[in-house]
Amino acid sequence: MPHTLTVAQMREADRRAIEDLGIPGVVLMDRAGHAVFEALPPGSVGIVCGRGNNGGDGWVVARYALLAGRNTRVVLVGDPERLTPDAATFKSVYENLGGRVTVARDEESAARAVSALIDRDILVDAVLGTGTHGEVQGLPRAAIDIWPDVQTVAVDIPSGLNGDTGEVCGACVTASKTVTFQFMKRGFENPLARQWCGDIIVADIGIPAVCGNDDAWNGLRAKDGTTPCP
Repeated sequence: MPHTLTVAQMREADRRAIEDLGIPGVVLMDRAGHAVFEALPPGSVGIVCGRGNNGGDGWVVARYALLAGRNTRVVLVGDPERLTPDAATFKSVYENLGGRVTVARDEESAARAVSALIDRDILVDAVLGTGTHGEVQGLPRAAIDIWPDVQTVAVDIPSGLNGDTGEVCGACVTASKTVTFQFMKRGFENPLARQWCGDIIVADIGIPAVCGNDDAWNGLRAKDGTTPCP
């Protein structure tokens, strides 16, 4: 079992769990969000969500915080019509429970909405995931550049950090704690990454270990008669 996975390896582990083994993606997303919620210190919560599945995890955190009676506010950085399907599902659940959402569709409104979260006791960074590379731009950059000086928990990886190299993609959220899922990311081995990640928690969200090990996976697929990965 590798101690760390690259972004591509983690993506393949997710795919194997969801497509080949049949674990619904929404189940993994719910477990991921719950793991982040469990890591939150007490107090009011502000969650900043992007359009992707990292943002989907953030909507799950918001739901758990709301149901726990926490003062919860969400900022969506992006067009709500362009969310990934699983993220849209959990956004709807949160809103149907009466959750508060501020939608930021442009850079100016993103900067204004995120900066207003200075009144929160804890922030959750669910803007960008492990696939970030190149220079962060647009709405995510506006959110990162204005990020308030509030204790922050990052979902899987601090937004703006390259998951393979641990280098900053122009700008990065500084987290006091990062809750990453199932496997350490290769970029976390870079000592410089720790200043952005803070304390790292590896949360078990139910992806079987075999999904992250090519040799074990190929052996499993050979046993059941399917074609092993090349």
